[in-house]
Amino acid sequence: MAEQLTFELVSPERLLFSTDVEMVVVPGGEGDFGVLAGHAPLVSTVRTGVIDVYGSDSISDRIFVAGGFAEVVAGRCTVLAEEAINLKAAEKSAVEERIRQTEQSIQDLNPGEDANALEAELAVARALMDVLDG
Repeated sequence: MAEQLTFELVSPERLLFSTDVEMVVVPGGEGDFGVLAGHAPLVSTVRTGVIDVYGSDSISDRIFVAGGFAEVVAGRCTVLAEEAINLKAAEKSAVEERIRQTEQSIQDLNPGEDANALEAELAVARALMDVLDG
């Protein structure tokens, strides 16, 4: 059995996930990076993508994240995510509805209203759908 490290996933509201793992692969701002026990200390941005959590030599969990930050310190990798969804629990129909509602909200904006937040929300929802379709 490989040496373990603690992986924690934190959202703005609460701790979502905390467990000992063999490895995690994080979608970093400069590219994906893997973290094993003994990894050098690191701080990185996290781009929208999927975190692969490895246990017993295979992927045990896949978690969609919508940006954030990662910190690696002695024996621990912590990801602070703006949004996180375990792909085991993701429902395609709910994501389709989220896309539809966000598109409608963009169409309903009054002239001059800022659409940036809604466009960012739509990009995240579409990225999640791409992962679910993939």
